[in-house]
Amino acid sequence: MRRAVCPGSFDPITNGHLDIIARASKLYDVVHVAVMINKSKQGLFTVDERIELIREVTAEFGNVEVEAFHGLLVDFCKQRDIPAIVKGLRAVSDFDYELQMAQMNNGLSGVETLFVPTNPTYSFLSSSLVKEVATWGGDVSHLVPPAVHRALTERLAEK
Repeated sequence: MRRAVCPGSFDPITNGHLDIIARASKLYDVVHVAVMINKSKQGLFTVDERIELIREVTAEFGNVEVEAFHGLLVDFCKQRDIPAIVKGLRAVSDFDYELQMAQMNNGLSGVETLFVPTNPTYSFLSSSLVKEVATWGGDVSHLVPPAVHRALTERLAEK
């Protein structure tokens, strides 16, 4: 069975993330979406909320499993027998950092990294940018799945 992981914080998941996951789901039998736990950061959504949103918006693919991880991604991969990491690249600046990570991960464990160029429609998109624009009342409905937009609107109204 061909397995890969798409890691990230996904706070929140965007249409750019979803595009990469969808494309990976066509190439692999199982795609694990690994939601990073970073205890030093306070996210807008809890890890459990992010997992639920991702499960909801990826349900149609039928081969995506979503769970949290803490620590080294290569350990997550080893524990689940996942030989490949799939990462989206928005720009050359992403490549510089991601190449270093890919080389380190391969050196530590032999896990390969596949870089997928982001759809140009989402080349500027990041969770941070979505949160910032939404916080100031900007329309981000075309940048995130509808379920995420509802959750984002509700969360920001609470603040």
